Amino acid sequence: MADSGNGFSATDAALHRIADALERLSPVPDASADLSDGPAFHWTGSSMQAIEGFAPLPLDMLTGVDEQKARLLENSERLAGGFAAHDVMLWGSRGMGKSALVKGVVRELQNAGKDIALVEASADMLESLPDLFAMLGKEARAFILFIDDIGFEEGSAAPRLLRSMLEGGAAARPANVRLYVTSNRRHIVPRQMAEQDDPINPRDVIDDKLALSDRFGLRLGFHAASQDDYLAMIKRYADVHGLDFDSEDALLWSKQRGSRSGRVAWQYVVELAGRAGKSLG
Repeated sequence: MADSGNGFSATDAALHRIADALERLSPVPDASADLSDGPAFHWTGSSMQAIEGFAPLPLDMLTGVDEQKARLLENSERLAGGFAAHDVMLWGSRGMGKSALVKGVVRELQNAGKDIALVEASADMLESLPDLFAMLGKEARAFILFIDDIGFEEGSAAPRLLRSMLEGGAAARPANVRLYVTSNRRHIVPRQMAEQDDPINPRDVIDDKLALSDRFGLRLGFHAASQDDYLAMIKRYADVHGLDFDSEDALLWSKQRGSRSGRVAWQYVVELAGRAGKSLG
């Protein structure tokens, strides 16, 4: 094999170029953030990154979900105190504050001096969660692992993997970590997805897949807001920001959007602030 003149053969040079190309395609993962400090983190699948400017909506701003708020706060306080606590599933109507409530509870406890942090992960990272659990289990503080808007594609093995994590399998989460997920579906898995799986024993398949939601010790339902709740949400936001509103105009806003929810209420308040030439900060 011919030498290139610098001690390397053409083959060696080619191998070095390939190695350099592979390094560019697979860069070294970012160093993980210090988990002993900081209010919230994001799991990338291989490393932990601090979430800058973690400033969720204060709990007292969330109206129409008082029972859900009280139960989630109590469960989270237990976890922060090192006591037995449930994994939690928050399910129901879109825009009713499921995600905001989880984040607000974490901030409320932090403001009360509790050593607890939020870790966000996307639903497509379930296979990496055992690595995450191993990392979090080494820490002295409590963590809420939050997966927002969880759902599964047809034929996915993820529901079984998640079940294993929740019921104490080899990949189970450590005692200082509890899983909080939100879903628009009461059973997470679409019923039609389960029903089409096995034409011979469909009932067994449905029971197997829908049983996933049963693994969450605490399940909190969020339903579409009543007219009174919707107006109460707007009034709370408007009072805080010094805005006036007309109930008929607020109801027209919801009718034009085809729903009444916390999200629609907040969008109306944004509209009010814009009309008044104010910033919501």
